Amino acid sequence: MPKPKPDQKPEDILDLGNFLCFAVYSASHAFNRVYKPLLDRLGLTYPQYLVMVLLWSEDNQTVGGLGEKLFLESSTLTPLLKRLEAMGFVKRSRDPADERQVRVQLTDQGRALREQAQVVPQCVLEATGLELGEAKRLLTEITVLRNALEDYSRN
Repeated sequence: MPKPKPDQKPEDILDLGNFLCFAVYSASHAFNRVYKPLLDRLGLTYPQYLVMVLLWSEDNQTVGGLGEKLFLESSTLTPLLKRLEAMGFVKRSRDPADERQVRVQLTDQGRALREQAQVVPQCVLEATGLELGEAKRLLTEITVLRNALEDYSRN
């Protein structure tokens, strides 16, 4: 375990205001509060919305592929997909080329939902108070951070 750096005061080490992880955690909660009313209009939860976004960009994906992109295990993703299927937005089927794989495809209703969802990203960007370029820079930095943490946890 790393030792505190010489320039850190002992009282600063456990100061919550200095925790990068808490800033990200609390920002995530703030994002959820912004997304909730927007997604309620679509009848989706945030994880369901993320699945739909992936399918709108590329339909007919495997459950495993969706899970990799969303950093979710299939045991977490499967109930979410079952709910989307019950809502009529997607259909799941075994891949004829590989019965072990389950494919997820948009239904006509799921494709139509995309039109209503078009406003969500702009509303969220406006809520951040950031310009598009600032948001893209921050996205890049957070992605680098996430990748470093993922690499660290694998070792």
